[in-house]
Amino acid sequence: MNNTLLKTIFTSTNSVASLVLRVPVGIILAAHGAQKLFAWFGGYGLEGTGQWMESIGLAPGFLMALLAGSAEFFGGLALLIGFLTRPAALVSAFTMVVAIFSVHASNGLFMSNNGYEFALSLLAVTVALVVQGGGKFSVDSLISKTYFSKA
Repeated sequence: MNNTLLKTIFTSTNSVASLVLRVPVGIILAAHGAQKLFAWFGGYGLEGTGQWMESIGLAPGFLMALLAGSAEFFGGLALLIGFLTRPAALVSAFTMVVAIFSVHASNGLFMSNNGYEFALSLLAVTVALVVQGGGKFSVDSLISKTYFSKA
């Protein structure tokens, strides 16, 4: 892989702000993914989520549930520790765009009506993480300092 691309992926701002965004959003995404994949935390697992996704036009439902659940669960874990933050945040952002337009947009803004405000908030944070990277306290920062810092 191109060294410049790897440097872009792992290098980020030397800020604590990313940590403040990564940790809660990583927990939230991982928990939502665990609901879809493993039926944890009151979720329906792959079968139930797949059936629901099929019912709203996201077909094949099982595959869509697997993709969304994996993006949220593994992306959330990656954000939590700050590993491959930019790619994980990008995939998570795309997942939120799909959620907004396929499920929530027709219900308006507010969560009380199953609206898109929560997904929009997660989208905003994940886009911010794509832009700024994992920050000072991340695995990405450690990799960047180890392999890409000038001696």
